[in-house]
Amino acid sequence: MTTVKYRLYEPRLNPRRTKLEVPGWGGENQPRRDGSHEQPWHCMPFIEGAQYGIEIFYPFDNELRVSKRNGHVVLESDWGSDPGTGINWPPFRDFGENYYTYQLLLDLKVPDEMAVRIEPHPRLYTSAADDVPIAVPALLRTSWWPMISFVVFKAPPEGGMHLFRPGEPFMQMLFVPADPQFDLVPMDDEEAAERELRGRRIHTSRDTLGRASRWTSATRTVFDGTYRQILRAARGRT
Repeated sequence: MTTVKYRLYEPRLNPRRTKLEVPGWGGENQPRRDGSHEQPWHCMPFIEGAQYGIEIFYPFDNELRVSKRNGHVVLESDWGSDPGTGINWPPFRDFGENYYTYQLLLDLKVPDEMAVRIEPHPRLYTSAADDVPIAVPALLRTSWWPMISFVVFKAPPEGGMHLFRPGEPFMQMLFVPADPQFDLVPMDDEEAAERELRGRRIHTSRDTLGRASRWTSATRTVFDGTYRQILRAARGRT
């Protein structure tokens, strides 16, 4: 178990383990059964991937609208007067022609071998409106860096708009090894053959493993719970 400690300058950032909201950005509350339309939460790899880190919430009462006009980033919001707390005001600033920044008033302390990776919030991939802010990936080694950091966001294309709404998650953070120490090598023939055999066995057994959970969506795509069942079995062995 990895312990991550946090220090808040802005309580309304409300860092927490990412929650898949259904109904909400995770999809509609449609059951896995014939005639339902596919939803993001129907996919177990997406569920696990979306909830792997923590989410951060927009901490202000005013909506922020980000657009691009004539090649320039435009940040529109009613910020009011400077609160005089010493933080940058407004807290969002344009950054070149295609990006803008936010002063994140949050300090996360991780173990020496870990780092904090900034990512877009997973609702980016489920929004049909393309209005979700796009946090630019960054790796912060916060075990020795206690400083407040600027998060960089990519601006929408000309004519598009990204929205920051009060109380809505706008980015996520993952906790990962600080140094990606791995070698990428091809499998030898024996291992490749074993993987191929395992894959064929799973494919052949789907009629048995997935029979009770098989359903056909509104777009005539066939789904079943084979992956979920094997995942539960794998978790039971650990």
